[in-house]
Amino acid sequence: MEKRSAQSISAKENRMLSMHLMICKWCRIYNEKLVLLDQVFKKTFSEQKTEINESEIQDFKNRMIDKLNF
Repeated sequence: MEKRSAQSISAKENRMLSMHLMICKWCRIYNEKLVLLDQVFKKTFSEQKTEINESEIQDFKNRMIDKLNF
């Protein structure tokens, strides 16, 4: 399901997944949540600015280094 949402899958993989979703209620529930999350992320990121300046990149790097150093 993650592969299908991240990229296209083959027709065979799509058929196999569809068949599995018909019989597995847990995966159907998971798939519904995955689809909802994808929609939320796409909406959130489409509303945000797309340009990132150099200071924002450096700030991000510094925060990551701080977290890695504990």
